Amino acid sequence: MLRQLPAFLAASLLLFGPAASAVDGVTPKQIVIGQTITLQGGKNDYGTAVLAGVQAYLDAANKRGGVHGRTIVLKTLDDDNRTDRAEANARQLLTQDKAFLLFGSIEGGPSTAVMKAAVESGVPFFGPMAGSPTLRRPHQPLVFPVRAEHLEEFRALLDYARKTGGTRVAFVRSDSETGLQHLANVKRLCGEMGMELAADLPFKSEMTDAQVDEMAARIGASNVHVVLNHGSPAMYERLIRKAQALRLRATFSAVNSGSTQLARRLGEQARGMVFSQVVPSPWERKSAVTREYQDEFKRQKPGQEFSYGSLEGYVTAKALVMALRLAGPKPTREGFVRNLHAAGVLDLGGGLQARYQPGDHAGLTLVDLAVVTREGKFQH
Repeated sequence: MLRQLPAFLAASLLLFGPAASAVDGVTPKQIVIGQTITLQGGKNDYGTAVLAGVQAYLDAANKRGGVHGRTIVLKTLDDDNRTDRAEANARQLLTQDKAFLLFGSIEGGPSTAVMKAAVESGVPFFGPMAGSPTLRRPHQPLVFPVRAEHLEEFRALLDYARKTGGTRVAFVRSDSETGLQHLANVKRLCGEMGMELAADLPFKSEMTDAQVDEMAARIGASNVHVVLNHGSPAMYERLIRKAQALRLRATFSAVNSGSTQLARRLGEQARGMVFSQVVPSPWERKSAVTREYQDEFKRQKPGQEFSYGSLEGYVTAKALVMALRLAGPKPTREGFVRNLHAAGVLDLGGGLQARYQPGDHAGLTLVDLAVVTREGKFQH
């Protein structure tokens, strides 16, 4: 390990360049964090829930004195779920707002675009709340995911389907480079589990009713047992409603993104759906982190419902504050990365431990399954 240290320090100098000593976003009283997130003007329920959780934790942290006496100032821009807007937002946050680091995007396409801006600028990108494989492979020295990736969610959902008799799979995924990477992972997992990917169903950001009808017809014609998705809960809701109207026999599973909102909108039609989750149940008080979240969220956001999105935002913001504290009273971007690697683990409570080592920014590994009950609740 000691022999590797000089090489790592040399790599850090290459990453951060000669301007590392000019600490953008840090004043004696403030530290500025830049966030571009998919809100779509408030229409994206999942994004607004995530942001509420982030705000709840950061507001509480600031009331306790912030980080080494500095107030955490979160500069947030709406990327409208567009990759071009996300990249432009990220560059604006760095050049105009002088953010110390980038933080907390959602959705794979926008998160990958933010990563591009961060890497090219030599700035850490902490806590992207997306499951895109591009955030981890190939290894990105400046990118620090907190949540588990979609690969592990797909694994859990497919394993459950196999154990309950399903062998033929349909995969609903974005028609993008990220979607193709997810498709490759699902194909590989199906092969490992002795299952068949019977239908690949790519979708564009805007889907007409006729296109959704065609997708549902393909599910029926392929004699699919289980359907799982990558992103776009709004489009997935339309597909599920159409499939149920056609009385298709396939069961629908889903990844975590927007699960609370999707189940609520589907109502009775969501009963029995299985969702993968990357945080514990936000409604139960079985772990220290969920008890902390519930108490703080009620104080900071009275009247707002608990949700997986707000809990994920809360946990990710907690990890951010812990990482900022590790950077010390005179933070630099290089020191942020170095000290996070030196610590190795962020203990977020309730058994949640995010792991970061040179060459492996695993973050959390938690993936759980939750089924929607007759009463419309999630049972883990």
